[in-house]
Amino acid sequence: MNYIISTKDLGSITLNETDTVKSVLQNIRIILSTRQFSVPLYREFGLPMQFLDKPIPVAKALLIAEIRDAITEFEPRANVLNVTAEIDENAPGKIHATVEVEIKDE
Repeated sequence: MNYIISTKDLGSITLNETDTVKSVLQNIRIILSTRQFSVPLYREFGLPMQFLDKPIPVAKALLIAEIRDAITEFEPRANVLNVTAEIDENAPGKIHATVEVEIKDE
């Protein structure tokens, strides 16, 4: 089964999530909302944010690549099927990402 996660709706965090699907989707939301070097003792976790202050077409391509790499590295239970990036019409310069994943061994 495929699942969609969007940066428009990152939701709340539930500690000690026991459901595998909910746990994987929550971990992906955490990856999408964490800047690399911001987690003490786990500095490489999150997105490198190399897309910041780049022209929109370049930023979108970098964001998509960073999301694919981060999810592959930090959430091995998920396969990334598709990542899209779109400009927020209400906030020029803001990009929202949508990620489609499938969960392994579901």
